[in-house]
Amino acid sequence: MARECEICGKKVTMGNQITTRGKAKYLGGVGKKVTGISPRQFRPNLQRVRITTPNGTQKRIRICTQCLRSGAVTRIIRVAPFKLPPLDTGPEPLSAPEKSPADSAAKTAAQAKGKKRKS
Repeated sequence: MARECEICGKKVTMGNQITTRGKAKYLGGVGKKVTGISPRQFRPNLQRVRITTPNGTQKRIRICTQCLRSGAVTRIIRVAPFKLPPLDTGPEPLSAPEKSPADSAAKTAAQAKGKKRKS
């Protein structure tokens, strides 16, 4: 139980460590030669994490990083993460004054008067 994920059950598996010597063919050598095979262990990447159980108590468990990344377990957030302060935009920019319908009517009349003079 010591090196096993408590969520998915991932544990230590056995494999082989292969020792080679020589130069690879694509690099101009005669090829890599196997000089030894010895047993080795593939250990899961386990992390100790504090979680809150459904009845509200806190507990430490060992879970693999894949379970942690997939969201199968969520950690207790002890300190709120850093947040940027709101941006101070300063005073609002001045907008163009609203035009009244009388102003737009006077402008069109002036344009029409200018067109008559040209022709």
